[in-house]
Amino acid sequence: MSRYDSTFREPPWVMGSPKEVMDWVNASHPSRKDESKIDKDKNFLKNLHIKFDFNVDHKEIKSSCIFCRIIGLNKIEEDFELYSTSELILRGLAKAKFRNLSKIVVDGKKLYDHPEIKSDLRKTIDDFSSFSEQIKTGNNIEIIAILADIEKATADIKINKIHGKKEHSVNIQIKGKIRKDIYHTFLNYINEKIGLKGEN
Repeated sequence: MSRYDSTFREPPWVMGSPKEVMDWVNASHPSRKDESKIDKDKNFLKNLHIKFDFNVDHKEIKSSCIFCRIIGLNKIEEDFELYSTSELILRGLAKAKFRNLSKIVVDGKKLYDHPEIKSDLRKTIDDFSSFSEQIKTGNNIEIIAILADIEKATADIKINKIHGKKEHSVNIQIKGKIRKDIYHTFLNYINEKIGLKGEN
């Protein structure tokens, strides 16, 4: 309420009833809105980086470069199936409501690349067997999946059978915001289906 036909709200001690006092407080202090935004943000995780190794046999591949050996740049080869591991991670993403797959790259070769098409991740998993030969003989795979939920997020999954000693066989970067419950659904599925050596 204003005495001078302006949009400026006067404090209640200028003129006003208890109701006008509350109206002025609500209009002047947007802290309640800020609190609801903070509460909403508590339900989300942002820009996650998940890295882990498998509890499988592995062997060290010594570098041909003597200097590289000295500074510890030897590689590790882990004994797991690239195809079945990739399929399990895709199923975990599907359970976590990732619905679109935009790319599959094996040893640097694109097997699937549809960034402009909204592909169905569950259908892609069903068709995954058509890539089985290339994946089974490969050493690394990169998969990009998209989550279009309340917020949008992109998961970039890299699985390497051969990797540096200080690196991990699975490296997942989720760019954007993802709900905590979705993230835990994915992690629980992976923990249940795959024996993990360690997790960061």
